[in-house]
Amino acid sequence: MSTFCGLAHLHLAGGHHLTQVPSGKRNGYMLVRCNGGLNQQRVAICNAVLVARIMNAALVLPELDSSSFWNDINGFSGIYDVEHFIQSLKYDVKVVKALPSFYVSGNKTKRLKPFQLQPPRDASPSWYKTVALEKLKEHGAVYLAPFSHRLAEELENHEYQRLRCRVNFHALRFKEDVIDLGSKIVQRLRSEGNFLAMHLRFEMDMLAFSGCLDIFTPAEQELLKEYRQQNFAVRRLVHNGRRLIGKCPLTPEEVGLILHSMGFSNSSQIYLASGDLFGGERFLQKLLALFPRLENRSTILKAEELATINAEGRASLGPAVDYTVSLLADIFMPNYDGPSDFANNLLGHRLYYGFRTTIRPDRKALAPILMEHEKGNIKDFEQNVRTVMRNTWFGGPRPRIPPEPFFVNPWPECFCKPQSENPADECPSSSIMDLFHNQQVSNQHEEIETSRERAA
Repeated sequence: MSTFCGLAHLHLAGGHHLTQVPSGKRNGYMLVRCNGGLNQQRVAICNAVLVARIMNAALVLPELDSSSFWNDINGFSGIYDVEHFIQSLKYDVKVVKALPSFYVSGNKTKRLKPFQLQPPRDASPSWYKTVALEKLKEHGAVYLAPFSHRLAEELENHEYQRLRCRVNFHALRFKEDVIDLGSKIVQRLRSEGNFLAMHLRFEMDMLAFSGCLDIFTPAEQELLKEYRQQNFAVRRLVHNGRRLIGKCPLTPEEVGLILHSMGFSNSSQIYLASGDLFGGERFLQKLLALFPRLENRSTILKAEELATINAEGRASLGPAVDYTVSLLADIFMPNYDGPSDFANNLLGHRLYYGFRTTIRPDRKALAPILMEHEKGNIKDFEQNVRTVMRNTWFGGPRPRIPPEPFFVNPWPECFCKPQSENPADECPSSSIMDLFHNQQVSNQHEEIETSRERAA
């Protein structure tokens, strides 16, 4: 009798495909515009593939919104391996690179003009099987926009959830240049020992969204208030109230204090995966004082390598490299999971490949302890932090409890067995981690050869 393998070797069920995959004539073509940042778009792509499967539609390569968030003109093909995406899904959904100009309906050839449709938020599969499918058959093509959070996360059909996992963890593979840069960073960090990747979500948009303003200067608070008025619903938010219910991002200093209390020494190597911190260096310096071995892609990559990331029109490349490094890190720690798509996707992805260690601070439980520390009451501070942290989740398997997102914790629907009498339950034969490992070996050989040539 087959069983799930040990935690170190367990993978998600991404290798087998949906039963009774539609064949023959499809109902039309489906186009989507995925808005938001890189990781919000990633979730939307997963949902788009599933919706195309539900409607038996051919999916046109998803359009990534480049104007509202990222200054990135390269689109899907600029960040993901297109051919791998198409081939990985060929038994599930037909993916085409562009919408054809004409289609055949009965004995007539008609010009394709997609019907634009805005799905409701968290729409059910039944909505797509009825309302959307009717328009698809009528027009031959539908354009779903915007397409962020347009499919319910909790679905009773486990085959649907497995397809989401297959897209997220197998079909969506970064381009070779992203994998190469991420692998080089990991290799150089590992040459100095183990490392922790820290995602600091401390940018203007998230701080304005959270409404946690009191720690900033009056001028900075005005900027945040203005940003909030322009982009979010008007609500009266009280900083300490928000903080006590766990709605405020941890500051860089608070993250440092938590790690120090947990026993991390000041010699610990930390890779910082984040954008520009709002408030600048004054916040980062407090973390740096606790952990001086603080690195990021700018401190590790060479000038010519950084030039690739900083090239105009490739704004999503840097976050993709940070994602790769964080996926491979010995430990991953976000300061603000929940609203952060970067952190959420990584939590699920690290769960996917062997339950990699993750530190998820309980912001609500830690808030009163940190507030007392700010008042100078430091007695038992570290012990109190450790008590809270002992009760948190560090990356092992556990049931998903709503409203926890499916992409954060796809257990148990997407997990598979290394050997099974039923082929549908078996793990995929290949792993993206093997790809990263092979790339690291290649990079290591390349650097050795370069060193030899210079020595000669």
